[in-house]
Amino acid sequence: MSEDVIVIGGGLAGSEAAWQLAERGHRVTLFEMRPAKTTGAHVSHQLAELVCSNSLGSKLPDRATGILQREMKLLGSLLMRCAEEAAVPAGGALAVDRAHFADLVTSHIFNHPSIEVVREEAREVPLSQPAIVATGPLTSPALAQAIGRLTGEDYLYFYDAISPIARASSIDMARAFRANRYGRGQNDAGDYINCPMERDEYYQFVRALQAAETIELRDFEREDPNFFEGCVPIEALAKRGDDTLAFGPMRPVGLTNPHTGKRPYAVAQLRQDDLAGNLYNIVGFQTNIRWKRQAEILRLIPGLERAEFIRMGQMHRNTFLNAPALLQNTMRFRAQNALYFAGQITGVEGYVGNIATGFVAAINLSRQLAGLNEWAPPADTMLGALCYYVTHTDPKRFQPMKANLGILPPLPTKIKDKTARRSAYAARAEESMLASLRALQDRLISASVEMPQRERV
Repeated sequence: MSEDVIVIGGGLAGSEAAWQLAERGHRVTLFEMRPAKTTGAHVSHQLAELVCSNSLGSKLPDRATGILQREMKLLGSLLMRCAEEAAVPAGGALAVDRAHFADLVTSHIFNHPSIEVVREEAREVPLSQPAIVATGPLTSPALAQAIGRLTGEDYLYFYDAISPIARASSIDMARAFRANRYGRGQNDAGDYINCPMERDEYYQFVRALQAAETIELRDFEREDPNFFEGCVPIEALAKRGDDTLAFGPMRPVGLTNPHTGKRPYAVAQLRQDDLAGNLYNIVGFQTNIRWKRQAEILRLIPGLERAEFIRMGQMHRNTFLNAPALLQNTMRFRAQNALYFAGQITGVEGYVGNIATGFVAAINLSRQLAGLNEWAPPADTMLGALCYYVTHTDPKRFQPMKANLGILPPLPTKIKDKTARRSAYAARAEESMLASLRALQDRLISASVEMPQRERV
C-alpha cells in the first residue's frame, strides 16, 4: 500500500501536488490554514485562490507561458484543466474567472476519496513523514521560522502588489474602446477595454502618481523595502522616470483609438476578471497608494472618471527560499530525502510556474516512495529550464524567475527572425517533453497525460 503523504498549503502548487499524489495511489493530508487563519491578501477560504492578476499568461504556442501551459496539459495537470474550464475572453492570454476557477479546484480536491483537507495551520515541517511544503508567498510566521531552523538559511523577502478591479458598467465607453493589441484574439469586438491618454493627460496622471502617499508598511514588512521587479507598483515605476509607464504597462503599441483614428500617447488596459464580464482589472496597475487617493488618481484616466472600484490595489510581503542553495531541480530538499518544496516559495514566479512545480514535486515524491529514480524535466523544455534555473543559479544573487525564453538553452542553429526563433523553441520543447515521457515507461507519470494516441505510453 502506498505511503501516506502530507501537503502543506492549498494554493496552486499544493492543490496540484495533492491531486497528483492522490491519483497515484497515495493517501494525502492537505493542510490549509484558511479560514481559521488568513493572510493579508486572500479574501476567501477556497483552495487555489488567485490573489493578484486573473491571467495565467499568454496562451500563444510560441510564447514562454504558452509553451509551459502546453507542457502542463501534456502532463495531465488538473489546474490547467480547471483554468480552461473557467476561462474568460482575454485575447492571446489565458485569463479566468477567479471565483469559478477556485470553486472548480476546491470541488475536485474535496471530492477526491484519497485527499483529506485539514483546516488548520501547520507550524512545523514534517520530518517523519513524506511531505511537500507549498505554502506560497505568504507562509505563516510560525512555519517560516520552522523552515528557517531547518534550512539554516536566511529568508529573502520581496513585495507583491495587487491591481484594482473596476465594475464594467461604470466605465465610460464613449472615451474608452474595446480592442486587442494588433487585433489578436478570437473576439472581433476586442477582449480588452482600453482607456487612451493624450500627452497632457498622461503626464498629469504621472505627476499624481509621483506625489501620492502610499500605505505604510507593517513592521515585519519593513525588514526589506525592495520590490520584486516583476510586480513593481505603478507609483514606483512613475518615480523612475516620466516615460517609464508609457514604455511599460501603459505602452500604446498595436492599438488605434477609434474615436480619433490615431495611436494614443499611452493607454491603460482593463482585462475581464469574471465569466459574466461584470468586473475588469487594470492590467499591470498593481499599487500601494492609499485607497481614497488611489481612486482619485485612477479616475484621472479617460473612461474611468466615474468608475466604481470593487477592489483597490494593495501590497503585501512575499517570502521565498534561497532555492539554489537548498533544492534539487526535482524540487527535493537537498538535506532530506522525502521532503519537497513547491510553488512560489521556491522562487518560481507566475501562476503556471507554481502549478508546474507542484506537479514536479508530487511526481518525484511518488517516484521516490516507489523506489524509482526522480524525474528532472528536460532542460530544453520550459518546465525543465525553470526548475533548473531556480535551483542552479548563483545563490548569492538569486531572485525569483518566471517562465521566459531567455532561460532556455540556445538553439543549435542561430535564427535571426524573432517569430521563427520562438517557434523553434516551442517545437523543440514539445518534442523533448514527449520524448521524456516515452522514455519513462511507467504509470506514475503517464497515467493521465494528454499525449497524441500514437505517443501514449
